[in-house]
Amino acid sequence: MSADGGDDRLWRALEISKGELDELPFGAIVIDPDGTIRGYNEYETRLSHLEREAVLGKNFFRDVAPCTAVQAFEGRMRTFLKTSDRVSERFDYFFPFAHEDVTVEITFLRLRQQNQILIAVERADGAPPQR
Repeated sequence: MSADGGDDRLWRALEISKGELDELPFGAIVIDPDGTIRGYNEYETRLSHLEREAVLGKNFFRDVAPCTAVQAFEGRMRTFLKTSDRVSERFDYFFPFAHEDVTVEITFLRLRQQNQILIAVERADGAPPQR
């Protein structure tokens, strides 16, 4: 999945409404620049095994996924936020979930309507998440 390559699913996500978040065929986490989770879709719930109600309003880096509070993820997002000319950034990341270890493809997308970031998450092996 690559926004730079013109993947329509990602470009549509730039202007997504909360109601459309669950329709995305990849995990989607919407956060404020401080890391507070404002949106969390069903795909991500299946991938992470964390219920939406349990994560909304919490800090993604401190409360939900502390393994991302490192330069390779949070630091990369902070650098991305400082660059005004880029709408997306993609990289691979390893998540040591309690239920399984998963390598995922992460894409940061700068949402157009709000001062928020959409973190798109897709398993690197392309397998759908299990519940």
